[in-house]
Amino acid sequence: MPKTRAVITDYIGTLTNASHYTMEASVDKLYNALVRAGFPSIREDFLVEYGRAHEKYRLIRYGELKEVTNAVWVSEALSAIGFHVCVEDKRMNTALGEFFKDYIDSLKIRPCAQKLLGEVKKNCKLGLVSNFTYAPVVHESLQRLKIRRFFDAIVVSGDNGWRKPHRNIFADVLMRLGVSPDEAVFIGDSPLEDIKGAKDAGLRTVFVQSQFYGTKDLQGSNQKPDFVAADLEEICRSLAMILNCSETNKSHPEMH
Repeated sequence: MPKTRAVITDYIGTLTNASHYTMEASVDKLYNALVRAGFPSIREDFLVEYGRAHEKYRLIRYGELKEVTNAVWVSEALSAIGFHVCVEDKRMNTALGEFFKDYIDSLKIRPCAQKLLGEVKKNCKLGLVSNFTYAPVVHESLQRLKIRRFFDAIVVSGDNGWRKPHRNIFADVLMRLGVSPDEAVFIGDSPLEDIKGAKDAGLRTVFVQSQFYGTKDLQGSNQKPDFVAADLEEICRSLAMILNCSETNKSHPEMH
């Protein structure tokens, strides 16, 4: 087995928790920001068209694994009510910034996350791969949480154009890190997006429980990661073993 030269992590769920966030309140902020930017103040019509566009692109994003940024479906919703605007319109970015402000504020670093990132950086390169439609959210929140400095490569689906578990997004981060799949380990909390995606791309995998996924979800997915952890602290304790690949398919005894 080649030496581990890189560890790649998922972001939301794996390194962070999200709390006290509601989509409804953010959509209201998006609408109000669009009105202040000079777009039509037809609230109900906009919300209906926004919902339609969101569902249309949700099917593409999850069915074809092609990422579609929020600006696309917001501009489509505005066009449907008679206000044609291009995706690159600066007012769009301003409104989306307000839309995601509450979400960014809701992200809190998970216990032991900074310690884990610091320990990894002592041994190898560090990459991050995140499924997020609007990449500035990831970059801004990484800075706010003071963990941006740890990463040698950051790939967000909103920039890349592909979503996990598609192998293209994993290939992108491997290329940026300058490592081959068998030289990398992926840490994530989603059995499908993270574990299956990384395994299919040729990486070794570590599953960590989160506020979104537990061991029941992992068992139901029939995915077999190389290591299963109850939390990030357990990964810290077992990091040397994980990097050295001296054992595989280990898990916390209480998780069976």
